[in-house]
Order: sequence, then structure tokens, then C-alpha cells
Amino acid sequence: MTKNMHPGPRIDRTYRLDFIGDWGQANFHRIMSWLTQEFCDRAGPRSRTRISSVLGGGLEALTEVHEGAADLCLVTPHLLMAQALTGEGIFAELGAMPNLRALAVLPQVDRMMLAVAPEFGIESFEDLRTKKPALRFVTSTDAEGNFIGYVATRFLAAHGISRDMITEWGGEMITAHRPDECLELVRLGKADAVLQEAIMTPWWRNLVESGQMRPVPAEETPLEALTGELGMPAATIPAGYWSGYDTPVPALDFSDFIIVVRDDMPEEVAHLLTWCLVETRGAIEQQYAHIPPDRSPLSYPLQPEKMPRTALPLHPGAQRFYEEAGLLS
Repeated sequence: MTKNMHPGPRIDRTYRLDFIGDWGQANFHRIMSWLTQEFCDRAGPRSRTRISSVLGGGLEALTEVHEGAADLCLVTPHLLMAQALTGEGIFAELGAMPNLRALAVLPQVDRMMLAVAPEFGIESFEDLRTKKPALRFVTSTDAEGNFIGYVATRFLAAHGISRDMITEWGGEMITAHRPDECLELVRLGKADAVLQEAIMTPWWRNLVESGQMRPVPAEETPLEALTGELGMPAATIPAGYWSGYDTPVPALDFSDFIIVVRDDMPEEVAHLLTWCLVETRGAIEQQYAHIPPDRSPLSYPLQPEKMPRTALPLHPGAQRFYEEAGLLS
């Protein structure tokens, strides 16, 4: 008899699950690889999972789970996903997705921020509106379900600026799906301004600490408006976050990943997946341990008591696990 080397609950049935990650080389795939190994170690014989990549900006992952074409996906920013239940905002064309459920929130401390090359003398959004500089401006595509681009358009609009205005000022609007693509264009000198998230990455750090880009603080009233429209609060990048830059930067909170399934996922599957997420979290934490926690693309240590605080309703299997573990107040 083969000895069970993997402690924790087990299920006897064989399952084949389809997971959706990110574009292929970012953090969602790493997280999915951790989860699939831990799940299959404890599921029935010949259980398998497949991890798919996306081409756009994340909405297609939620859509496939909603339609039953996939079993689980990971998306960000966490709080924006509450609008999927009612079909508001970016979800309006698709309609409400009331059958979506959550297993957990995984932490990532992130912000959306504007930065402009210092030679343009832009210290504030008022400078931007007044001077109307001819900027080569890069941000994510507001199409094909790109959550970053969707939020970026509304971030600008809340500050009284549109993408069309940038071209009217004699500038150029450049778009790409991924943050790394946008920030690489800045590094290469092909863009003068960037509005993006993923502030913990070396791409952002190198641009700010080298002096190639200067952060522009978001304004209080627009941030309040964005909280009302998107459910995403204001948040500050602390002074000293980047070496040589000792000014706090008001920005938009773009934090946290949420793991999403359908309400008809078998309860034993959702329960086991949630058990794996909480009880084997050390396996994923150690993959980021070489990065300081405040710079890690997955913030650590994961705090089990925060994982069930999801913007979508918990799946009953996840709810049962958190109740059994005493993690629900």
C-alpha cells in the first residue's frame, strides 16, 4: 500500500479541473501551480488540472468561469469584482454574473499611479490640466476586458482628463495590455508618461529611483469619486518607498487577488481547494521569501483570518472550511 505523504482532507472521486491564470509568466500561474499540486495530492486517482493563459486583461477569465467553460480563475483588483454580481461597470455588456463565488482573497499591496518624465515639469494633475503638455502617454488598453485599462480611463476622467484630450494636446496615446509592456516603453524612451499598477515591481522602482519618471499625486476629490464608482479606495504610497523619493504619493488602491469559482462547483472540491489555500500557504510564501514583503507581488505572510473577506459571496464549501477553522466571526 502506498503511504499517504500528504496530510489533510482527501476526496475519493477523480476530478479534472480547468484553471485560468494570467498571461503566462506573471504571478497567477505561479499561484495556480501551487494550488493544482496541493489539490491533486489529495484528490482521487488520476485527478488533473489544466492552467490556461489569457490574452486580454482578465475579464475573459471571469466570463469563462461564469459560463462554465472553466472551473476557477484568479483576478485583480479584488474589490472591483463585486460589480460582476450585478453587471455594473465593465461587466455591463455581459450582464450580471450572480453564480460567481469566491474561495479566498490573496494579498497583494498595489496602487495605480501616474508618473511623468521630470523635464515636463508636471508636479500635479492641475499642472497637467493647465500646461496641456504633448506627452507620449502609455497605459493599458481599455478594451478586450482589460481591468487595468478600464480603471485607468476612469482614473483620468475623475481628474478631468480623457484619452482624447492627450492627443488634442499634441501628444500620443499608446496602449498595451500588460504593465511590463507599458513600463518597458518608458524605459526605452518611447513614452513620457505612464499610468499603471504593479508598483512593487523592479520596472517601477528603476524608473522612479533613476529619476526617469516622477510620481504625480492623485487628488482627493477624484479618488473619492472613484471609490463611489468602482468600490476601490484611495491609498498612499509611503514616503521612502523608493530610494531617494521621500514624498508620500496619494494613489488608487489596486490591491489583492480573488479566487473565483461557480456556485455549482462540488462542495467537496471547493472545501479541499480552500483547505489547500489556507493550510499549505507556506509552500507559496517560500517562493516569494527572497523578496521583502512590502515589495512582493504576493504579500506575505498570508493571514488566514483575512482570506475569507471576499467581495463575492463565499462558495458553501469554502464557507464550511472557514467555519470549521474558526476563521469566520
